[in-house]
Amino acid sequence: MFISKIKIKNFRLLKDTTLLLNEDGKQELSLLIGRNNSGKTSFIMLFDKFYRHESFKFNFYDFSTSLRNKIYKIDDNTVSEDLSIQMILEIKYDANDSLENISDFILDLDPTTNIVKILFECSIDKDKLIKDLLQVTKNQEKYIEKNLPDYLINKNIYVFENDTDLEVGNRKNLVKKDISSIRNLINFQVIHAKRNVSSSETTGNGKRALSEMTTQYFNKEHKESSADFFDINEAITTMDSTLDDKYQIHFEPFLANAKKFLDIKDLRVVSDLESKQLFTNHSKIVYGDGSNNLPEHLNGLGYLNILYLLLQIEVKRKYFLDDKKDINLLFIEEPEAHTHPQMQYVFSQKIQEIIREINEKVNLQTFISTHSSHIVSQCNFSDLRYFKLKDGNITIKNFYIDLELKYKGKEEYFKFLKQYLTLYSSELFFAEKIIFIEGTTEKMLLPYFISQYDKSVNDLENKISSQNISIIEVGANSKVFKHFLEFLEIKTLIITDIDTTKLVITPATADKKESLCNPACPVVDGDNTSNYSIKEFLNIPEKTKTTEIAEWFKKLKSNSLHDDSNYIKIAYQIEELGYHGRSFEDSFISLNLKEIIQYKDDGINGIQHKAELVDSVTDFYNLTQKVLKSDGKSEFASSLLFLALIGKVEWKTPSYIKEGLQWIAK
Repeated sequence: MFISKIKIKNFRLLKDTTLLLNEDGKQELSLLIGRNNSGKTSFIMLFDKFYRHESFKFNFYDFSTSLRNKIYKIDDNTVSEDLSIQMILEIKYDANDSLENISDFILDLDPTTNIVKILFECSIDKDKLIKDLLQVTKNQEKYIEKNLPDYLINKNIYVFENDTDLEVGNRKNLVKKDISSIRNLINFQVIHAKRNVSSSETTGNGKRALSEMTTQYFNKEHKESSADFFDINEAITTMDSTLDDKYQIHFEPFLANAKKFLDIKDLRVVSDLESKQLFTNHSKIVYGDGSNNLPEHLNGLGYLNILYLLLQIEVKRKYFLDDKKDINLLFIEEPEAHTHPQMQYVFSQKIQEIIREINEKVNLQTFISTHSSHIVSQCNFSDLRYFKLKDGNITIKNFYIDLELKYKGKEEYFKFLKQYLTLYSSELFFAEKIIFIEGTTEKMLLPYFISQYDKSVNDLENKISSQNISIIEVGANSKVFKHFLEFLEIKTLIITDIDTTKLVITPATADKKESLCNPACPVVDGDNTSNYSIKEFLNIPEKTKTTEIAEWFKKLKSNSLHDDSNYIKIAYQIEELGYHGRSFEDSFISLNLKEIIQYKDDGINGIQHKAELVDSVTDFYNLTQKVLKSDGKSEFASSLLFLALIGKVEWKTPSYIKEGLQWIAK
């Protein structure tokens, strides 16, 4: 038995949002990812509001923006059901499951039917609100905003068979249930991102958050038995060391996980009893070898957060084991808070072990929301669910299945993409914008070009340095990311080279057949490009269509081709000051020749045949071939950067890069 689908309507940005899980079997772990303000926290909060807290009421701002305007205009003609917040759970079961609790939700007795649909709904008491609004002569909108919770019917729960039952004319088919029947079926536990952990000595009880959790953990484990308390109270009269041994047994799962996660060999829970009040404020977490114990708040905040999280998980484990339900849901919100990257890696690996251990004893589905690329990189991509805000609504995409379809026929690209995101750049999932660069030279100098661009911009919003833009070096592999970028709809600038080539035909001889080759050449002589990224993103015609290729290349040189989407721009060399560069290097040299000549003997490295560098040169393609050492690109770029940063030279930015930066900044 497992939840296969969750649908949400009209809650904050989750206007009409569906989370699809595995339909063929239980999905043990779901990683909820996405950029900031993409609805992940709201998704968890809605469960909390419907399931956990009777006093945790909805308010006016919980309704989606489009509904708020309709609530302002509520009248006798308003359909109340259209102004409701809804959450629908679809649960699948089979013949191997116990039907004792879920039978209360089964409407169709057909043995081939194995899906239950449960609706949670918060609606407005329309009649009461309209009646009271008659007494409000001024600022009715303000009254609604402030007092709407008093007019909400907070928790209606229904079971239904068909989606059409939700339509106003068919709601008679809904069968009402109460929250107790839900709680008999589902156990819901959540660990929120806001954790009362502090490494400061000036924050009151926050410095004992771990120790207070040990109290909660112990009391949960032994709530039904007082024998343990008698033993401990008796031990208090003799020595705390006796209690220390007992604590190690009680907290062995937590301590074992702490060692796995953090490689802490000397973490212990020791007795700190000063009265007969068992545990409350009288046990604490310490560090040390026994003779030199340090209090918990003197350790780093990252360690404290992970340890606190582990204790929370152990407490939730006890809830699941002590109150086993058919479906058990664990939500963990942003476990990466206050932890450095290495701990995030470790957490991601070890939490999966803990989930498997719990699943051996209870039927558990875990949902983790995160902004951490380090956590994502250690998880199976089939577990990823990507939250995307578009047109005022959050959509949730199944990264693996949906994207795999887009790469059909290019399976090697998809395999490379998965490995690359795992090993190098899971941060792409969370980027607001992306700049791909394909060369070492551009990688070194791009930050300088960005700083120069920002100096020329007065509007802070259009300064690149003030935006969340990921800069990634991908070599010649940017072509692989086309479907990925379109799938996530991330605005992306790809800085590359035009890499022009010219078809050369060697006629047949008596000994050899006719041969064709496409060597590199100046742009002015070119008839095609060897750049696969340009071909991929700008849709080069098929090889056999030579006339169309010629027309396509003409447009390429004039910079009049565009990617099919509005999210991607390919920036490559364009004609500037009478010269059209083929690569970054010859484009840069043509633009900065005077300064390069000035410092060719004093500061610029990676070059040779310096006598070729003269003011009268016009053939920058061949000049670059001669003066730039074959292995000197990195050395050349680093010396250019050095001269710029010490203030000797202010290099000019090639126009194609400048235009690309201007586009990505908007």
